[in-house]
Amino acid sequence: MKVGIAGYGAIGKVIGEALDRGIENLEFVGICVRDVERGYSRMSSLKTPVPVLSPEELAKNSDIVVECVPKEGFNSIAVPTLKENKILVTVSAAGIIANPETVNLAEAGNGRIILATGALLGLDAVRAAAEGEIFEVVMITKKPPNALIGAPHLKKNDISVEGLNEPKLVFSGSAAEGAEGFPANVNVAAALGLAGIGPDRTKLEIWADPSLDRNTHSIHVTADSASFEMSIENVQSEEKPGTGKITALSVIACLRGLVSSLKVGT
Repeated sequence: MKVGIAGYGAIGKVIGEALDRGIENLEFVGICVRDVERGYSRMSSLKTPVPVLSPEELAKNSDIVVECVPKEGFNSIAVPTLKENKILVTVSAAGIIANPETVNLAEAGNGRIILATGALLGLDAVRAAAEGEIFEVVMITKKPPNALIGAPHLKKNDISVEGLNEPKLVFSGSAAEGAEGFPANVNVAAALGLAGIGPDRTKLEIWADPSLDRNTHSIHVTADSASFEMSIENVQSEEKPGTGKITALSVIACLRGLVSSLKVGT
């Protein structure tokens, strides 16, 4: 299957390098970026650089488009991909929630949206529990302050996370509200909401914790089939502190699963 990558930043570059090294049954055919010159520069380490294409060209030339652009650019990639009836792989649950029409577009044709696990864990268990009845889902996210700087919620409410010497609660509400207020930080919460009882019913707390050097997420689920708690500590990406290194790796694992004869997990 031919794979194109939209966005070649902290996530896209790692995926592109993995495809360039070689993944059986997958061919890297192009990227889509706003700055063409920078795009080619960031591909300088590849054995076989690929062309920089427009969103429409990427959709036409790919079987799978991996979307790694900022939330505001989600539709510019999702719409042409789904109109071409191709597979859209994304970690932007926030983008899906903000643009529900893309799901309708996929349903209207033969396109498909796959939300990769990203920096979260346990989505298989949550999805399984959702086949029964889930009573409550609570997620507590704690991040080093540098990972939260610039979030719209902090700016809107004049919340500072600089110079902290103890943990500070900066948000408490639903996963849907959190995805809007922290679009670069809590795609994990939005994904948890989509997997379980919905982003509006999924409870979320976000803390800025100066004692941490990793992005941490704890999940508590109560359902009629099981009650469970999970936690993960993600090493920050050097390029983008708000993004965990495991996010790009989860997309690579997702791509392998699309072409593998054995797929482990739901």
